[in-house]
Amino acid sequence: MEIEEAMTLGIVGADSHGPAHYKQMGIEPWAVMESVLTREEWIGYLKGNIIRYAMRQGRKEGTDDVAKAKHYQQKLDEVLRDNHNI
Repeated sequence: MEIEEAMTLGIVGADSHGPAHYKQMGIEPWAVMESVLTREEWIGYLKGNIIRYAMRQGRKEGTDDVAKAKHYQQKLDEVLRDNHNI
């Protein structure tokens, strides 16, 4: 799927997850990335963010990096689980 096509999907709404600044965009970057990346790229992106936030934990003031790492881990688990149910 092309980025322009993904942007017209209008995926986010009242049930959108995450901070308010993502809900105000009309479509979450997360949804666009999942639409335009291959499955392997998407899994790599999720794994990379798990590593980033796990390693950064406690080093950047005012962030909850443990929660962010867990959020990406939950999404990765979902992606992997959904693939096994296909």
